[in-house]
Amino acid sequence: MKSYEFYLEVWKKYAVVDGRAQRAEYWYFYLFSAIGVFTTVIASSFISEYLNILIWLYYLAIFIPSITLTVRRLHDTNRSGWWYFFGLVPIVGGIVLFIFMVLDSEPGENRYGPNPKGVKAA
Repeated sequence: MKSYEFYLEVWKKYAVVDGRAQRAEYWYFYLFSAIGVFTTVIASSFISEYLNILIWLYYLAIFIPSITLTVRRLHDTNRSGWWYFFGLVPIVGGIVLFIFMVLDSEPGENRYGPNPKGVKAA
C-alpha cells in the first residue's frame, strides 16, 4: 500500500471503531494531517489571517476519524478501545498511549478481527 492510501483508508472508515488498524495507517494519517495543518498555517501567515478558520475546520473534520483510528490501532495491539481514555491522565497517559501506538500488531487474528497486515500467528 502506498502512503497516501493509508490516509485515504482512514477517511473511508470515518466512524468505524470495529476492526484493526496497522501502525502505518495510524502514523501516515497523523503525518499527512500535520503537513496539512502546517501548510495552512504558513499560507494563512502570508495570505490572510482569516485562513486560520481553515485550520479549525480541518481539526473539526479529523476529530472523529482520529478517535476511531486510535481505537482501531489499540485493537490491533489487542487492547480495548477504552484505553483511549487513559490518555486523559496527565503526562503518564500520553506516554502509555504513545507506546501502544508504536507497538507492532498482534500476529494472527485476535478478538477484534484478522491482522490487517495478513501476518499469521506462529
